[in-house]
Amino acid sequence: MLRLALTGGRGFLGWHVRVLARALGWPEPVLISGSDLLDAPTVAEKLDGVDRVLHLAGVNRGDARDVAAGNVELAAALARALRLCAAPPGAVVFANSVQAGNGTPYGDAKAVAAATLAAARPDLLDVRLPNLYGEHGRPYYNSVVATFCRLLAEQRSPEVHEDRELSLVHVSDAAARLMGAPDGGPWDAAMPALRTGVRELADRLAGYADLYRGGEIPALTDRHAVRLFNSYRSHCFPASYPLSLTRRADLRGELVEAVKAHGGGGQVFCSTSRPGVTRGEHFHLAKVERFCVLRGSAEIRLRRVGTDEVVRFPVGGDVPVVVDMPTMWAHNIVNTGPDELLTLFWTNEIFDPARPDTWPEPVELTAPEPAVVAA
Repeated sequence: MLRLALTGGRGFLGWHVRVLARALGWPEPVLISGSDLLDAPTVAEKLDGVDRVLHLAGVNRGDARDVAAGNVELAAALARALRLCAAPPGAVVFANSVQAGNGTPYGDAKAVAAATLAAARPDLLDVRLPNLYGEHGRPYYNSVVATFCRLLAEQRSPEVHEDRELSLVHVSDAAARLMGAPDGGPWDAAMPALRTGVRELADRLAGYADLYRGGEIPALTDRHAVRLFNSYRSHCFPASYPLSLTRRADLRGELVEAVKAHGGGGQVFCSTSRPGVTRGEHFHLAKVERFCVLRGSAEIRLRRVGTDEVVRFPVGGDVPVVVDMPTMWAHNIVNTGPDELLTLFWTNEIFDPARPDTWPEPVELTAPEPAVVAA
């Protein structure tokens, strides 16, 4: 169990580090804001005695001079604070880029930033990261994956202006590498990369979107397929939910197709819940999970880890729908009716008690913000 301190802790990579720390049961990381970095003694006080400092803050886009100066100045500010620490951190880790030193303003600034930090901490862990993708990436900023996912979620088509090869790493794998996370979950600190062309990526994500708009699950043949699909789903939530199901009836009764998964696989199970009973109260890092109420009335509640806002979906067996749980959102289902609740669940993988990918987390916080009720 490590105590972390983060610069850039509220960014894309920073949020995934914080979520993984929550899953591991580590203390909430100490966040070093941009304004903090203007005051070296304040930062030094925050860094005293922590096990590991992750320097994630950086400038990725904008005017070339601002990008260059911003990355160098952020590293210099942290270096000044490190020199003032009464109890220096156990390790300092720099989230560098594979573009470091490539002759561009961004790449050269990253190389200078690494040298600046190494001057303050010769034992600096300089981790050079490739292109990262994952849930809740910022479109037009973090990665082309986030941009394509947002366009498709809005039912627009990605445009490929230049087809080139990409090497993509899921952000939770990068988080695990930077944190020194132990094995035991769906992350991989070796950072296995997906190599794909831009056009191939656009076509693949568009295929996922076409199937998913009809409630179908695409073939999730490997870990990158699962993570790309989860990245797309993060841009669909909550506006695209619940997903309606077609109910067919004849003299014999009724039929509803709750799950149509291309490529098969996964696990289906049902549960009953007495009035007032809550099930869930956890989140997943990679697992795809679907809820479908077949009988009774319920409310599905979700909260993105690290935030306060709760999204609620009233559902019932009279009008069957499905809600797929976005990864890294705590979720539960509450029987809100007077009768027994019958719910069907589907996951894309068979439950493995040794690696369950189920991390305890309450949906309702002690003093939550007003909830958003999804239509």
